[in-house]
Amino acid sequence: MRERFRAQVLEVAARQEGLTRLEKLGVALIVVTVLSFIPAARGLLGDAYDGVFKRRDEAGDITQFSIAARGILIAIVSVVAFVGTGFLVLSTNLGSRLAFLITGAATFGWLVIGSLLFVVYAPRGLRPAVLEGLNAFQIRIPAIAAMLGSAILFFMFVAALDRYEKADEEV
Repeated sequence: MRERFRAQVLEVAARQEGLTRLEKLGVALIVVTVLSFIPAARGLLGDAYDGVFKRRDEAGDITQFSIAARGILIAIVSVVAFVGTGFLVLSTNLGSRLAFLITGAATFGWLVIGSLLFVVYAPRGLRPAVLEGLNAFQIRIPAIAAMLGSAILFFMFVAALDRYEKADEEV
């Protein structure tokens, strides 16, 4: 019994050597934050931001590339902020493996519910027979695909949670 406990402690200690990817990302963000306090670096960061997200064409309008880049950045930051915060809080209390499984199940369960609501209630308001060339069913096809994909991933995470619990009970 004592040897088994010692082996588990050594295994945990071995896993703690070096920085994880999340810790490396945190260090990089700290460096960027510290650099943002230096006026010259802040100017370079501002110029890079303007060059990508505020690019204008000959008429003075913001280009389609800049609009798409903003949308991609907003999507990535929102996923990291909302899903990552939940994972971070769970990982401090449950460990990274169980936190990952719970976060995945919760995220895809939420996506199933959101997609289902969109399928049932979209489009809202006055419902024209044709909306920019799409009928009422064609508007819902992306939401149905998202719902089915999220449901499959939700059930995969739930099955993985079940296997994790059974493996934990055997030890």
